[in-house]
Amino acid sequence: MSTQDTAAIQPKRSLLEEFMFGAKNGFYLGVEKIIPAMIIAYVLITFLKITGLMAIIGNIISPVMAIFGLPGEAIVALISAFFAKAAGAATAATLYADGTINAIQATILFPATITMGTLIGHFVRCVVTAGTNPKHHPLIIAVPIIDAVLSMFLTRMIISFMGIS
Repeated sequence: MSTQDTAAIQPKRSLLEEFMFGAKNGFYLGVEKIIPAMIIAYVLITFLKITGLMAIIGNIISPVMAIFGLPGEAIVALISAFFAKAAGAATAATLYADGTINAIQATILFPATITMGTLIGHFVRCVVTAGTNPKHHPLIIAVPIIDAVLSMFLTRMIISFMGIS
């Protein structure tokens, strides 16, 4: 049976049915992806603070992150984003809620977490399973990281240009 035959068999959904279908998908997206990422982000930050690792990481990375107008602790959001986009954004939101970063710093950090988000997951699902040449793997990983760095730098420049401090 061709796809045209299949399309002819399925009745067209009403506007209400389409809305309910979209609402259901949105609900499951939140339950299955966003809420777990937020929980992981909260647990990660709490663990790092309780163990004192957050302060150590912040002190070590502080000079590099200062280039972007961020405290060293903001690296935790970028590390989280490396594994999952939602986790990176949730970690940044948790850092903001805890007072570790302010609204301007969250604005600088957010595009980087989205740009670099889910790098490991996409790399494994797309690059490795597609059988790409392994000599290109470092470049494929580097490009989103470079994009994230550029997005933080450009966002900081735009905010500075606007006179927001």
